[in-house]
Formats: sequence, C-alpha cells, structure tokens
Amino acid sequence: MEKFGKSQPVKRREDVRFLTGEGRYVDDIAPANALQSFVFRSPVAHAVITDLDVTDAREAEGVHAVYTLADLEAAGLNVAMQGVTVKNRDGSDGAGPERPILARGRLRFVGEPVAVIVAETLAQARDAAEMIMLDYDDLPAKMDMAAGGETVHAEAPDNVAYDWHMGDEAATQAAFDKAARVVSLDVGDNRIIVNSMEPRGCYAEPEGDRLHVAINGQGVWGPKDQLAKGLNMPADDIRVTNPDTGGGFGMKGMMYPEYFVVAHAARALKRPVRWMSERTEAMLSDNAGRDLTSLTELAFDADHRIIGYRVFTEANMGAYNSQYAQAIQTQLFSRVLTGVYDMPAAYLRSVGYFTNTTQVDAYRGAGRPEAIYILERAMDRAARELGVDPLELRRINFIKPDQFPYKTLVDETYDVGDFDKVLTRAEAEADIPGFAARKAADAAEGRMRGLGLCYYIESILGDPAESAKVEFTDEGRVNIYVGTQSNGQGHETVYAQFLSDQTGIPVEMIDVVQGDSDRIKQGGGTGGSRSVTVQNTATLATVSAMTEAFVAFLSEEEGVPASGISFDDEQFRIEGSNMTPTMLEVAEMAREKGREDLLVHEQRTKLEARSFPNGCHVSEVVIDPDTGVVTVDRYAVVDDFGNLINPMLAEGQVHGGVVQGIGQALTEHVQFDEDGQLLTATFMDYALPRADDVPYIGFTSEPVPSTANVMGMKGCGEAGTVGALAAVSNAVQDALWEHGVRQVDMPFTPMKVWDLMRDARIAAE
Repeated sequence: MEKFGKSQPVKRREDVRFLTGEGRYVDDIAPANALQSFVFRSPVAHAVITDLDVTDAREAEGVHAVYTLADLEAAGLNVAMQGVTVKNRDGSDGAGPERPILARGRLRFVGEPVAVIVAETLAQARDAAEMIMLDYDDLPAKMDMAAGGETVHAEAPDNVAYDWHMGDEAATQAAFDKAARVVSLDVGDNRIIVNSMEPRGCYAEPEGDRLHVAINGQGVWGPKDQLAKGLNMPADDIRVTNPDTGGGFGMKGMMYPEYFVVAHAARALKRPVRWMSERTEAMLSDNAGRDLTSLTELAFDADHRIIGYRVFTEANMGAYNSQYAQAIQTQLFSRVLTGVYDMPAAYLRSVGYFTNTTQVDAYRGAGRPEAIYILERAMDRAARELGVDPLELRRINFIKPDQFPYKTLVDETYDVGDFDKVLTRAEAEADIPGFAARKAADAAEGRMRGLGLCYYIESILGDPAESAKVEFTDEGRVNIYVGTQSNGQGHETVYAQFLSDQTGIPVEMIDVVQGDSDRIKQGGGTGGSRSVTVQNTATLATVSAMTEAFVAFLSEEEGVPASGISFDDEQFRIEGSNMTPTMLEVAEMAREKGREDLLVHEQRTKLEARSFPNGCHVSEVVIDPDTGVVTVDRYAVVDDFGNLINPMLAEGQVHGGVVQGIGQALTEHVQFDEDGQLLTATFMDYALPRADDVPYIGFTSEPVPSTANVMGMKGCGEAGTVGALAAVSNAVQDALWEHGVRQVDMPFTPMKVWDLMRDARIAAE
C-alpha cells in the first residue's frame, strides 16, 4: 500500500484504440453474416390495437421472420419483463402492471415496440415493416403528472404508480410548528434524453448448443439472468458479453425488449442476428431522465439552523415499471433526506404517475442529481429570504467534523467529512471575493452577472461486493479479470495502473478483461459510482493473497522461512540472498516447476460500509437582457473524492458531468405535443450543449480519505452532474433576483429568460 498515494495522472491507454477507429463496439464486431433486424414501433401514444397483420411482411423478399408478442408466447418465452414495485404509504404494493416485450393489446407510448422483422438486409427489413397492417382505436394520451385522466393501466386506475414516503412526518410537523421561519420553493426538474454517444444495440449468435448475446450495456450478469428467464433457457447455456460501450449513464444499466427478441431470433433461425438503434429511435425508446417537480420546505430556528425539512415530489414514471426506475425514485431519492446538513427532522413523500410518454423515466444518473438539486435550490432561496450569505448559511448547518461518524435520517452512516474545509477551498478557487467587481464591470456594459453554488454529497451504490482475478499467461503477460464494466470511464487504464502500482508488474504487460460472463463468473457491473472503489478493493485482496502464495513458494524453493521474505511492491527480497525476483519472475519460476496453481489468483471482497464523495460547485453566469441569452462564464469545482488513483481521469469525469448539467440547465428539454408525439426527436430539435456553451472548468481535489475502505477512496462517477444543476440554476436566479424574478426553472433558454424579465417588469409597473 505504500505506493497507493502516488496519484499518477496517467493518460488513458484505451484512447489510442478509440481515436484510431479500433474500438470494439457491438455494431463493429457483429458477425458479417448476421441477419438484420428492424423494430416496428407504435406511431401513437395511446390506443387499443384492433388488428395486427404481419402476413405480407413475412412473405416479403429477404425476410426470415416477423415476431409479434403472440409469436414469442407461442415459442415459450416469458414475455413479462422484470419490473419493480414499491410499498405505498399505507403499506400496500404500488401498481405493478405487466410490461410485455412487445405490445399486448394496447399501445402506451410513441415508439413502443410492436413487432420485429428479421431479414437478410436492413433495407429489406425496413421495406417489410411498411407492409405491416396495424389498426387501432385512438385513446386520449395521459401527459400530465396528476391522478386521474385516461387510464394507462387497469392496475392503476388513477395512473398512480406509487405513493411512497420516508422520514418522520410527525416530528417534522412539530419542527415546522415551532419554526422561527419557513422557506418554501416549488422546484421543477425538466425531462431530458440521455443521448449516449453510441446508441443501444446488440447481436446474438448460436454457439453450438449455447447462445451468445452481445450488448452495449453496463454489465453482463443481470442481462444473463433476465435472458435466461425470458427465453426459458438454463443460464449456463447463455453467454453474455459487453464489448466497448460508448456511454451508459444508467440508461444502459437495464434490459430492453429488443435484446430478448434478437436473442430468440438467433436461437430460432440458427443464424446470427443484429440490431442497432438509430438516433431518433433511441430518443423515442431509451429510458428518459428527470421529469419531476418538488415542493420543498425548510424550517429554521432563530439562529438560522435547519430544524425541519420536507419535500413532496411528483415524478413521471412513463408507461411501465422498469427493473430500476421506481426503486431509484424512492431509494436513491432518499438522498434528499441526507445531504451535508445536520437536520433533526425530515420527511419526504414521492408520488409517481404513469403517462404515455416513454417506456420508463427517471434516468441519466437519477436520484442523486434530483435530490441535491432540490435541496440546494431550497438553500439558495432560504439564504435570500433570510438575508444570510449563502456560504454562511451552509456553514451554520453543515455536519461538523467532530460529529463523524454521523448517522443520517435514513440510517446511513457518514464515516468522515470536512465540508467547511472544502467550501472554503472552493471560495478561494472560484474567487468569490472578486465576484462583486466582476458583476459591477458587467453592469457597466449592460449585462447581468449571477453567482450560484451547490454543495453536494452522494454515495457509492450498487452491489458492495466484487471479485478480481489475476492470471499469468503463457505469453508472459498478466490478465486482470474484473466484474465492473467500462462505459468510457477509463477502467482499462485505472485497473491496470492500480495493479501495476501494487505489484511492480509493468503496466504495459497488464490486460484488463471485462464484460464476458463465461470468463468472469460474477460481477456487479457499473453504476452508482461503485466501480473503482469496489473493484480495487477486490484487487488489493487478490494482490495480498498472491503475494502470500508467492512468499510460500519462494520459502519452499529457497529453504528460507517465510518470515525472511518480503515484498516491497516491486520485488521480493530474501534474507541471506541477493535474489530480488519480481512478480513476473516468480510466476515464471512457478510455471517451470509445474505449479499451475500459482498462476491464477482470485479474491472476492465486500465493503462493509459505503463511502461518501462530496464537494462544492461554484458557477457564474452572464445574461444579456436584450436577448435573454445565458452564458456560463466561470465554473470551479472542489471535490473530496478521498484518495485518487488517477487525478487526470477524475478531472475528466467531473468535466463530463458538469457539461451534462450545463446542458440540462441551459438547453436540453424534451417536448411532446398534446397527443404524446415527441417534438424533440432529432438533434435539430433537441439541443445538446456545444463547445461554446461550456467555460473552462476548474477542478481541485481536497481529499478527506474515507475510512470505509482501506484505500481511502470515495468514488466520483456522477459528481459533476450532481452539483452542476443547482450551481447553474442558483447563478441564474442570483442574476435575475434584483430584477424582480423570484422563480426560475430549467432550462434557461433565451426566450424563457427574456419572458421572465419582461413579466417581472410588467408586474413592477
């Protein structure tokens, strides 16, 4: 462990491969003779199917099969996809309607898969889709987040997916009853589309009596289990691989209907079958993100300390329960009750509604960004109404260093933290003392400048257990097998770098193996900022076991007690000998002696507690009052990620997350018409952030090492997005506050901002 703290800014080894077109993405590596599939999707948001005739499509040139739900059921598939229900406030189960692989009897959102055509070429599959006769009786689309309206599912007559709560309602009410001041804010969190660089895709191929399914997801073991259940096959007969993946963001962490149909088609036709989503298809059919509104209330005593906090949230769950969405809106959304503030009483109520929008909502890192966004927007409003400096209000309410370990209201235990230290560093890095001069200079030029900050906290989530296996190959290289899955985060670099640091094995001799259910027996995949912390804990245990085994081997070979042999992270040293073999040399010695048992080492570990990355984002925006254009002019981040393996990669993760947050805050917004038709279904209509929307983003590490793992790490995957939404929003609110605008909600498009200023002027006249 001596070398762990080096924090080397090593460049990503996988980037050469990606930038030179050598990436192994599913659409690149699908078998050349694979049949092509095309998904025939619902053209309307809500309707009863009166007729579905695929006869002509089946007879079209080049077509091998056309699958409807009836065909899948006739083939013996379990067509109900995995979904999650949660308990309502009264203890009953939330609504759990069936989510079929393909539409059953009713269409529930534009883009819902109805049939899948498999043909020799994609053009033939498309042509055949034109021959499908789909008749239906339109029903009104349910688009709003409120009980009632046209029923989406009979199992939810009021369209309520769940009505859930957490916290002590009575204690919270008592706190509000005695409060010196109550501040409230109704906060909107706009719907976004994930838009991963690589859309979803898959291929499947028979491998003897087994089936190989390749996906571009966030892990292989969950999909493997669900495919086995859906296809009614033994899990051992299915191999799932996950090659390079161009972005996941949580959206790819679950199964989708297309994967089951493609897998079944390959099995039934005894040919490889492939499918790749197009961009508009992805916008229609990927699980979406955000789309909720929250009434937030803070109760303060006379000293500006928070004594109570409550939130009522209404969330759009889309047309179906997913395997994660409701759990995310509840379990992860409970982050809103933790935060970095010492709150004696808190209560959260969350109600989800089924709508005819997309198949499932609440993704792109759902839970943490929403929760922190709500809390930090409320803290910003409180500072304004109480007349307190926003930094000082946070300092008053921070959990103090001497309060750790700190048990939160939702039974989490924060191990360590020094939030004031991080905030103070952010104040300096962002040059908050110089803000007044910058604002005055802009005002002299007719511009409006605002400053906003957000202090966030999150936790690593997902499976706390992981395995690592190290194998010395015949070619003299070393494989490390991991149970996580890179979606672009740089795992190949980080894991090889860490193993090299701990063993002295040259990093160029190490190959990272991931995403293959045959080569790796189990794993938790990637999500919830878990990967590096959980995976490297397992790696550390494997290195320890390997070192112990090699010491025993050298002891036996050299006739030296094990106590006389040491390892200094590079070489073994043997008392009374000038031998200083490396790990690679000892492995070769073992091979020569026929000790194959010493060439593979594996350990599985489980974190007994979570770690809690936290940090402060500070944003400054400039607004042109004549056009309403908002420009993010300055942005600084100070993060406590604990110890870092590779600061360069951590900074890159933060930059990417901040850009996501800026995109949602300024430009991104999903729009439907009243009939549920998606109006933002291309990049001509859906505004992703561009280079000129993003300023230089300062990143500073201010670590307080975690005690929850031996490496002192805290994770960083979602930290950028978690802080950016509130930081930018609070900056816009700051710029507009003195002009009479009291409520701002994302996205801050030029027209919206211009209208807000106009309405404020009219109201003041």
